[in-house]
Amino acid sequence: MMLNFSPVMIQASSIMDKVTTTETTEDHAEDTSYSLLRGNHLNSGTVKVQRLSSNEIAIYGLTQCHHVCDEVYLYLYLERKYPEGYGTYKYWKFTDNNVTSLSRGLNVAVPSGTYYRVRGYHAAKDGSKESTSTLTSGILIN
Repeated sequence: MMLNFSPVMIQASSIMDKVTTTETTEDHAEDTSYSLLRGNHLNSGTVKVQRLSSNEIAIYGLTQCHHVCDEVYLYLYLERKYPEGYGTYKYWKFTDNNVTSLSRGLNVAVPSGTYYRVRGYHAAKDGSKESTSTLTSGILIN
């Protein structure tokens, strides 16, 4: 018996078929970034995203300083995967004065059927301003 195989072209029919290396199959993702040059003020930034249910995620961000700083910044951007790529879905900007760290955790209701990731901006100002950014992998909410 002779079998004849011929190549078949398959096109991705939805956003779900276009998984890239920026996604994970896990139900959570995390990223930590340290100040590029051992900063005088900013130590590190961390962001996390975790699936809680089919329509809710938890996000978390932390900006950590070496000492008490005049101003500390934590900006969290929840990004959603669209057919053309990731775009900002929601965002929050937090600042505090005269602290060594700033953290926030949020539970967010989201539509299911796509990937979500969190981008963070972390900065510390005490005279001069130092900053870094973070970005998690995307997690599937379905």
